[in-house]
Amino acid sequence: MKILLLSIAVIIGLTSCNNTAKNKQETEELSTTKTEKMKKILFVLTSHDELGSTGEKTGFWIEEFAAPYYLLKDKGVEITLASPKGGQPPIDPKSELPDFETAATVRFNKDKETQEVLSETLKLASVNQSDYDAVFYPGGHGPLWDLAEDEHSIALIESFINNDKPVSAVCHAPAIFKHTKNADGTPLVNGKKITGFSNTEEEAVQLTDVVPFLVEDMLKEKGGIFSKGDDWTPYALEDGLLITGQNPASSELVAKLLLKKMGE
Repeated sequence: MKILLLSIAVIIGLTSCNNTAKNKQETEELSTTKTEKMKKILFVLTSHDELGSTGEKTGFWIEEFAAPYYLLKDKGVEITLASPKGGQPPIDPKSELPDFETAATVRFNKDKETQEVLSETLKLASVNQSDYDAVFYPGGHGPLWDLAEDEHSIALIESFINNDKPVSAVCHAPAIFKHTKNADGTPLVNGKKITGFSNTEEEAVQLTDVVPFLVEDMLKEKGGIFSKGDDWTPYALEDGLLITGQNPASSELVAKLLLKKMGE
C-alpha cells in the first residue's frame, strides 16, 4: 500500500513539475513574441537655435515633439532621440507660450523623465537605420538651417527608404527632403503627394523673409505634389513610405498614420 501511495505521489510530482515547466516556457515564448513585436522609432530633432539674423532664438516646436511622442509611447513603441549635435536640442521659446499650450505640452512640462531623456539625445552620426522601424522628424524653424543640409540626416533618410521603412515629418521638418534622392538620383519627393508648412502660414508668422527657403516652394521645386488644408488645421498625407503633416496641429495625425503604416 505504501509503495502504491509513493508511486502516486511521484506521478503527481512529476506532472506538477512538467506543468510548471510548460507554463514557464509559454510565458517566456509570450514575452519573446511581445519583445519581437515592439516597434522602434527614431526621433530626429534640430540642434539649430538661431532664427536667421533676427537675434531671436528658435529650435524645435514642443507640440510637434510631445504629441507624437506620447501617442506612440502610450502604444508601446520604443523611442530613441537623436540630433546633429547630440545632448539637449533647443526648444523654440515661442512654443512654450500659453497661447500654444496643448494637452501634450502640459504633460511634457510635468514629465521630468521625458525631459531628462530629451536632454541626452544621441549624436545623429552615431545612429543607424537598421536599429529602427521608422523615423520621425518634429518641426520648428530649426530644421530649415541644419537638418535640411545635414549629410548624416540625408544619408539616414535615404537608407530608411532604401530598406522599405517609413519616413515621417511635420510642419517645417519636411525641409529634410531638400537634398534627399531616390536610388536613381531623382528627388525623393518627386511625384509624391506631400505637405508641409505652407507659404500662407509662413506669411502669417511674418518670417517669409527670414527663413532660408520656404518649405512649400522647395517641395514643389523638387517635384512634390504639394497640397494643404486650411491654415493651422490638421492635415497630413501618406504616399508610399513618406508621411508628412502641414503644421503643429497635424503632429498627432502624422503619428497615427505612422503607427498604422508600421502595423501593415
